[in-house]
Amino acid sequence: MSGAETLRLEYLTPSESPSEGWPDVLGAAAFDGGARAPPGGGTDFPLIHVHTPVLAGSREVLEVWRAGPRARTESHGRVRYAASGEFLFGSLAVSETEVTAEREPRARTALAVATELAYRQMYATLAAAGEPHLVRVWNYIPEINRETHGLERYRQFNTARHDASVSCARAVTGSVPAASALGAAAASPVTIYFLASRQAPAFIENPRQVSAYRYPLEYGPRSPAFSRATVLGEGEAATLFISGTASIVGHQTLHAGDPAAQTREALVNIQALLEQAARTRRTALSLESLAYKVYVRDPLELPLIRAELEAAMGAKTSLLYLRADICRRDLAVEIEAVGGHGSRPAR
Repeated sequence: MSGAETLRLEYLTPSESPSEGWPDVLGAAAFDGGARAPPGGGTDFPLIHVHTPVLAGSREVLEVWRAGPRARTESHGRVRYAASGEFLFGSLAVSETEVTAEREPRARTALAVATELAYRQMYATLAAAGEPHLVRVWNYIPEINRETHGLERYRQFNTARHDASVSCARAVTGSVPAASALGAAAASPVTIYFLASRQAPAFIENPRQVSAYRYPLEYGPRSPAFSRATVLGEGEAATLFISGTASIVGHQTLHAGDPAAQTREALVNIQALLEQAARTRRTALSLESLAYKVYVRDPLELPLIRAELEAAMGAKTSLLYLRADICRRDLAVEIEAVGGHGSRPAR
């Protein structure tokens, strides 16, 4: 059975308990205060708490991934993961305070140590599971834009991710997963969750943008190692995972200081990815058919951003809004999306 036939995303509040229970949940991420186990029993699946507040609606939201009956739920090192058929969902969190004492003599920040540890653990889990293909990674980094030790923390993260990937013989260009890297609350752990598949994904780039892994040195000593999108399957059986997408053309930010224009530009970039996926993988997805997670730097700008999205896609599109700092200080909004699955709007 193909990924599009079995993998399904829902946004739920913790109080929502499906009548059928939770036997087919592969894994979940809880935003804001929603990390407590949802009611209904049968919650033996990876559940990670992400310290980013929910905007517009419920204060707590669960991002739930379903993929049929789980074959197993296990731990490998710090990673809690579950597998079902061809899919694997895993998650882990590493606090910078707990790794400070483990730092090596060479100059490495606590964030670099935590990130490298987290990525090594993720890769080791995939190897133990038969090395399924990494499809999508979500990264949440406390105080992502703060500068320490002469380097912005996002750039420290990119360097550590690169070093861990190289040391584990994983690609850092080309065949790299879709990904996002957003800010999280100060003092929260480096938090990562991921989806993998025994089916190799296709990797999609945006012709309007320089590939992130080809960014020039002005964006840091190591480029971000992610594809603009990945696709599992083809045609009607495809599932599309769009990375965090913003108002960037080439490699430069456009419309700094104008959140509405940035939102429109981000949607143009998402449309370009839809067209690339249609051309290379015969998908037939529209902006309206996707489920979105929208990261907003300043909550006061949410009405402008929300108005642009609803004008482009209608009020019934699945949209989850989160408050988070974004990888560039001049970006007001970042949007990620998933398509080719069943979804429920965020409450």
